Amino acid sequence: MEHNRAAHAFATLGHPARLSVFALLMRFAPRGVRPTEIAEALGFKANTLSHHLSDLTACGLVNVRREGRSLFYSVDLDMTEALLGYLALDLGRARPDLLALLLSSGTTTMPATGYHVLFICSGNSARSIFAEALLRDLGGERFVAHSAGTRPGTQLNPFALQVLERNGHDVSALRSKHLSEFQAAGAPVMDFVFTVCDTAAAEECPPWPGQPITGHWGLPDPVKAAGTDAEKALVFAQTYGALRRRLEAFVALPIASLDRMSLQNHVDQIDADALTKD
Repeated sequence: MEHNRAAHAFATLGHPARLSVFALLMRFAPRGVRPTEIAEALGFKANTLSHHLSDLTACGLVNVRREGRSLFYSVDLDMTEALLGYLALDLGRARPDLLALLLSSGTTTMPATGYHVLFICSGNSARSIFAEALLRDLGGERFVAHSAGTRPGTQLNPFALQVLERNGHDVSALRSKHLSEFQAAGAPVMDFVFTVCDTAAAEECPPWPGQPITGHWGLPDPVKAAGTDAEKALVFAQTYGALRRRLEAFVALPIASLDRMSLQNHVDQIDADALTKD
């Protein structure tokens, strides 16, 4: 990367607010996010956010695309990769003591079985519970499925339980759990961490031990569905179906034979492909 371009990017990220915007967009990557959603998540005024997004776009770290009347901002992953490479290889002179962890995490393949997978949403009453139950039954002994919420309630949603029971899932062991259960000492080390709602993805979480593969499979919250009970039940069934499509593709991946970069690309593509069918 050319020196002046790198300096421009580093200077742009040197502002705490712009760094927060970039960090939020990375949690949604490769998806794009509407400015209104960014502003709500970070508590920024619209004109302030517009200024930060303009700066991030100008330096090449963020792309913007229009869909109808909406703008979506997303991280430019190629530019981000180049900037990290400049920092590690050019400035860092490729010192092995700086790069050992990065190089090993980029090439190591996953173990053959027993993958711990965590699904996160805000309430842990429907979407992440769907995902936990689905992976448990679709993945068999290859996977250990978990779910949690950033602000879980005390009970699972009854419409969600009806959908799971109707599709033959055992719901007796399912419960609503706080994310902190999986961040405490002695918690299992995750191989995969997925956010399945935009609210959870927008929240800052500490780095997960073990550098799990991460993905954002955000879906609208069926709990917020309005209408008759039949109309609400339909929304829950549609959400279940959307997650089932993603998880059927996920369990079909030859995980043990893929390096981490390929695996991350496959996880991202699963969501992109499913969005065309949702």
